[in-house]
Amino acid sequence: MTEPVAASGIGGLAWLLLALPAFGALVLLVGGKRTDKWGHLLGCATVIAAFAYGVALFFSTLGMSPEERTSEVHLFDWVPVAALDVEFGLRLDPLSLTFVLLITGVGSLIHIYSIGYMAHEAGRRKFFAYLNLFVAAMLLLVLGNGFVTLYFGWEGVGLASYLLIGWYQHKPEAASAAKKAFLMNRVGDLGLAIAIFMMFNTLGTTQFTEVFARVGEFSSAEVLAITLLLLLGACGKSGQFPLQAWLPDAMAGPTPVSALIHAATMVTAGVYLIARSNPIYNLSADGRLVVMIIGGLTLLIGCIIGCAYDDFKKVLAYSTVSQIGYMILAVGLGPVGYALGIMHLLTHGFFKAGLFLGAGSVMHGMNDEGDIRRMGGLARKMPITFVTWGLGYLALIGFPFLSGYFSKDAIIAAAFSEPGWRGWVFGGVAALGAGITAFYMTRLLFLVFLGKPRWTDLKSADGREYHPHESGLSMTVPMILLAVGSVGAGWFLESNHNLSGWLAPSLGELQEQHGVLDHSVVNYLVLGLSALGVLIAYLIFGRRPQPVERPVRVSFPVRAARADLYGNTLNEALFARPGTWLTRALVFVDNKGVDGLVNGSAALLGGSSGRLRRLQTGFVRSYALSMLLGAVFVLGALLMVRFS
Repeated sequence: MTEPVAASGIGGLAWLLLALPAFGALVLLVGGKRTDKWGHLLGCATVIAAFAYGVALFFSTLGMSPEERTSEVHLFDWVPVAALDVEFGLRLDPLSLTFVLLITGVGSLIHIYSIGYMAHEAGRRKFFAYLNLFVAAMLLLVLGNGFVTLYFGWEGVGLASYLLIGWYQHKPEAASAAKKAFLMNRVGDLGLAIAIFMMFNTLGTTQFTEVFARVGEFSSAEVLAITLLLLLGACGKSGQFPLQAWLPDAMAGPTPVSALIHAATMVTAGVYLIARSNPIYNLSADGRLVVMIIGGLTLLIGCIIGCAYDDFKKVLAYSTVSQIGYMILAVGLGPVGYALGIMHLLTHGFFKAGLFLGAGSVMHGMNDEGDIRRMGGLARKMPITFVTWGLGYLALIGFPFLSGYFSKDAIIAAAFSEPGWRGWVFGGVAALGAGITAFYMTRLLFLVFLGKPRWTDLKSADGREYHPHESGLSMTVPMILLAVGSVGAGWFLESNHNLSGWLAPSLGELQEQHGVLDHSVVNYLVLGLSALGVLIAYLIFGRRPQPVERPVRVSFPVRAARADLYGNTLNEALFARPGTWLTRALVFVDNKGVDGLVNGSAALLGGSSGRLRRLQTGFVRSYALSMLLGAVFVLGALLMVRFS
């Protein structure tokens, strides 16, 4: 990993990347209703300005030699206490700048889209303030030059996501989803915090430069523990098994929030954390193996559950769970897969944001209807949405020469490159996931855009009939731009190893190796499985009319998928109920034990003093009698001692 130098020139102003969206959030929150008329414009302008500066910073860095592309900006000494000296600074290197472009670029398009989508929402100004806060926290997460600074942004993202997911506070499901996301993320955050404590305990520092330069001082047990704890943090933020249940529920928030969380920002934080910590993971083969197991298991879980849902955004949410699983699997491969995981993260940012915004456009034109069984035939009513969403769909399923074809297939081939049984297991799981992905995404395509309309006789709550219509320019233009990225981003990033060469100072050189199957064989295998998934979906959903009502009598696999493969049941049995029982036991011990002892002692002293107080009658004869009795008692005691 390249040693950083002090940033100079345009890089010295890198604090503007954080300051611009943070300033927008502050003005919109403090300004109150006075900013209602122009608040959305300020919210967009700050993120667009951050993107413009990020582009300038990127090209400035691109013109440097690889050895000069890593620099740091010292802002101030954050925690100068005794042995703990935490610097608040920014690390500018290819990895952080790549995330800056993704966060601010896709984030800008989502902000613009939100102008039209949230046009009739009360408090739209506050919504844009929360979006700005989210972007600022995510930028701090990826730009921080140490684990403590990263953790500060990590918690900021958690707070902002809680506010955005729970935007519709009057809806119980939204409030519940926000709380669920917040609490489940706390589980992962605890793992990250303990890992940071362990680093400081051994090395006395948490700054990236010092930690990565001295990783050899960790014992093998410490390295394994830190890698697993960092993975726990990644599972929380990126919705990986067993902490994936919050992510689909987050669809209760507005669609722009879904796109922001699921495409370019929050769910990618876990992938960034593991990739950034690559010097630590390179020392633990067992730690990387656990990462691969979690990624492979999660990508299958997301695929299977995505086949059974009828909620438009929840299908896409489980698709995100699955695709992040591919990224986690890739970074678990080590030097073979770090750059591939980041590549898929970037291409996924384009096509998944486009898919979510397309879903929002459909729901916007369908009176907020999200049930895909009540759609159909919308390609003729929403041609722009159909074309842009369709290109995102093709990119996701790995259609040849679109972005997903280059990034996802490369991960599958790298998984097959693992030696022995690992290659067959992880490569086979990843290839199978590609076939299932093609099935459930094609199901979406047929039920939403193709076939006969199933909304003609349906009415809204106020008695009006549905009249699907295309969205306005503020919504369609971002969708078009994202569709362009869905088509060409993969080719551009893969061409001549553009991305892997760019990321080498941060992640090391991409290592290619031959495994159990040749790369070209893997491509044909994945293409065949994807084609099979499309064909099965066509035979089931494309050739016959589909019922509006959801079938009740279904097989056990379908029931299990509809129940999220009992993920919530598992979490409740392993964590929620034991936690509740432990809390009740502690409360009982506290009430009956600690409080009982304290209250009992107080009652004993109070009762005794009350009884003794009765002896103080105020009569002289009583006191004289007491003195006489006391004198007799003392005299008797002395005589007993004298003659004993």
